[in-house]
Amino acid sequence: MWYRTSTADNLQTDPIVDRVINKFHDRSQAGIKKYGTMLTRTDYELIDWLKEAQAEAMDWALYCEAAINRIQKDGSKTT
Repeated sequence: MWYRTSTADNLQTDPIVDRVINKFHDRSQAGIKKYGTMLTRTDYELIDWLKEAQAEAMDWALYCEAAINRIQKDGSKTT
């Protein structure tokens, strides 16, 4: 779990950070199961990692555009 120190030096968890960390862990496990490898793999060159990141960023941009389109089409409705 993610911890931060408060002014009283008591360790506290941030539930939002905990959820994100858990999602990272779940995603990692799904990737290991699906692809049979981890991010520590050595068969990728830097250019391969950058191409993967670029593809993910392009997907993200498309998801944003689809969401924007839906909001604009439906007015102020955000669901």
